[in-house]
Amino acid sequence: MGRRGEELAAVYLERAGMRVLARNWRCREGEIDIVARTGATLVAAEVKTRSSARFGSPLEAVTAAKRARLRRLAHMWAAGRPESYARVRVDVLSVLPGPGGRWYLRHHRGVA
Repeated sequence: MGRRGEELAAVYLERAGMRVLARNWRCREGEIDIVARTGATLVAAEVKTRSSARFGSPLEAVTAAKRARLRRLAHMWAAGRPESYARVRVDVLSVLPGPGGRWYLRHHRGVA
């Protein structure tokens, strides 16, 4: 289910005009699900896919510590690239299944 959510999120971001630069980027300190660019902004996107909102929304699962780690990871990712970015932003994409095999995605911009 998580892989399906990440695929839906990547397609959504591209259709929204963002350029996906990397997926599942890992280093010793952690992982960024999707690294994207929109204009001069580097976006570290966390994708949270849940089977239901029964135990809270997917956004609630991304703690303040996780958001801070994603920001640090985004800076680390950018440090290893020749491109420059004016800003770094952390977004969360919440993905939930709906009736009839549909999926619902909500894009939370600038959570950190």
